[in-house]
Amino acid sequence: MNENFQKLQDQYLSDFNAYLQQQLSKEVVNPELQEGMLYSLNAGGKRLRPLLFLATLSSLCPRRDLTSYFRIAGALELVHTYSLIHDDLPEMDNDDYRRGKLTNHRQFTVGRAVLAGDALLTQAFLWLTDNNLTSAIQTSLVKILAEKAGAQGMVAGQMTDIVHTGEQLSLVQIQQLDRQKTGALITAAVQMGAVCAQADVNIQRHLINFAQKFGLAFQIFDDLLDLTSDSQTMGKAVGKDIAAGKNTYPKLLGLTQARDQLRSLVQAAHAELTAIDLQNSVLDSTLTYFELKESNG
Repeated sequence: MNENFQKLQDQYLSDFNAYLQQQLSKEVVNPELQEGMLYSLNAGGKRLRPLLFLATLSSLCPRRDLTSYFRIAGALELVHTYSLIHDDLPEMDNDDYRRGKLTNHRQFTVGRAVLAGDALLTQAFLWLTDNNLTSAIQTSLVKILAEKAGAQGMVAGQMTDIVHTGEQLSLVQIQQLDRQKTGALITAAVQMGAVCAQADVNIQRHLINFAQKFGLAFQIFDDLLDLTSDSQTMGKAVGKDIAAGKNTYPKLLGLTQARDQLRSLVQAAHAELTAIDLQNSVLDSTLTYFELKESNG
C-alpha cells in the first residue's frame, strides 16, 4: 500500500476506533441497544469510508487537525455499519457471518438487530449537527449523507438489488445499481471531505467523479474476491452472490473483462485527481488498495 495512505491509517485509525467506542458508550444509555450497536461497530472492517473522508480532507488541507473531524468521519461509519446489519437480515441476504463473527441478528435477535441498525443511522445525523462546524457546513453534510444513504442512493440500490435478484441486468443497469448501493456512501465520504475543506466547485466536481469511479472499482473488486478468495480471508461466506442469482461483474463479463474494467476505473479515477493537482496525494494513494490486492490474487 502506498506510504501516504498507510501513514494516515497508522496515525489515526487506532484513535478513531477508540473515539467510536467512547462516544457510543457515553451517549447510548440503553444497555441492550449499546451492546448491539457496538457489537457490529467493533467487529472489524477496513473503515474505508471514514478513511476516505480523512484522506480527502488531508489532501486538500495538509495542516488540518484531522482528529477534530472524527465525529464527521464517525457518522459515515455508523451509517455503513447500520447498512451491513440490515443487509445481513433474513429478509435481505440472510447471512450468518460478517467479518468472521456471527451477524447481529444471529448473535442477538432480528428485532434487536433492526433496532441497533436504526439507532446507528439516526445517531449519525446527531453527530453531523452536534459539533463545532458552522451551521452552513453542517447543513451541507446532512444533505449529502441523507441523499447518498437514502432513497436517492444506497437504499435505492439495495431495493434494485433485491427486486432484480435472479434476473440478468445489463452492464449499464449493474453500474447504476452499484453507484447507488455501494458507491453512494463512498461518494458521500469524499464529497463531505471536500465540503469540510471548503473546496471550490471545480475541485468538488472532480472529487465526486473520482469517488464514483472508486465506488464502482470497489464493487468490482468485491465481486472478484467473492469468486477468488475464501471465507476465512473474507470473514463471510464466499460464492454466495452467484449462487443467489445476484448481478455481478464477473457473472456478466467474465473474470478477465471484470479485471479489465477494474483497471480502467482505477486509471480514470487517478486522472480525475491529476486534473486538480492531487496526483501523489494521500487520496490518490488509496487507489493502490485495488492494485496490490489484485496482484496478490
